[in-house]
Amino acid sequence: MRGDNVLFTDGSCRIVGNQRSWKAAVWSPTRRVAEATEGVGESSQFAEVKAIQLALDIAEREKWPVLYLYTATRMVAQALWGWLKPWKKSNWQRRGKRVWAADLCQDMAVRLEKLSVKVRHVHAHIPESRATEEQQNNHQVDQAAKIKVSQVDLDW
Repeated sequence: MRGDNVLFTDGSCRIVGNQRSWKAAVWSPTRRVAEATEGVGESSQFAEVKAIQLALDIAEREKWPVLYLYTATRMVAQALWGWLKPWKKSNWQRRGKRVWAADLCQDMAVRLEKLSVKVRHVHAHIPESRATEEQQNNHQVDQAAKIKVSQVDLDW
């Protein structure tokens, strides 16, 4: 890993009550702190993209010259590695249809023009005994992105 400008991202989704709840999280291994945001009505993929936006928010706020971004989600890595440019060129269309979450993707594309981001895919869910430092940090962001459900004592 490289320096202080490292962030790990993750998103999750869970049914709580009768609706989908999502949570996006960012973990900083150097500062040993997580930051998260959450909402309802969207998917885990949406939460993953929101986690990227949260990481970009932090990098912009801290005025980092470069962000080293780690994700266990191949879809996110692929989008950042190269899908955004052709989508932008095709007016956010793919095979004649609007790109999923085009507004979020447009926001990322604009921000990535101003900020250097190096993306690395992390293999997740490795046993702790064999986990690399990257995988251990990914586990931290996984925990931060988990949606907590309060225990309800149902008296039948």
